[in-house]
Amino acid sequence: RPWAPGQPPPAAAEAESAEEAGGRARRLRTAFSAEQISTLESSFQRHQYLGAAERRKLAGRMQLSEVQIKTWFQNRRMKLKRQL
Repeated sequence: RPWAPGQPPPAAAEAESAEEAGGRARRLRTAFSAEQISTLESSFQRHQYLGAAERRKLAGRMQLSEVQIKTWFQNRRMKLKRQL
């Protein structure tokens, strides 16, 4: 159902109310650059699992957080599993 002009869409209103109620808003989806994806894919080809030191090094080199790197690798392993 459309919302009234000048009013935020319902999803935005829910996010605002969650923040006001002390809840945490979800992070926006990370848009990786083509260069970042290429680096991540080549690293994944060498090792499907990263250790903490390698993850820190990769995160620093790519200007991303360690959590973003860890999540990308988790998602990539699941993608590989689906493909097999």
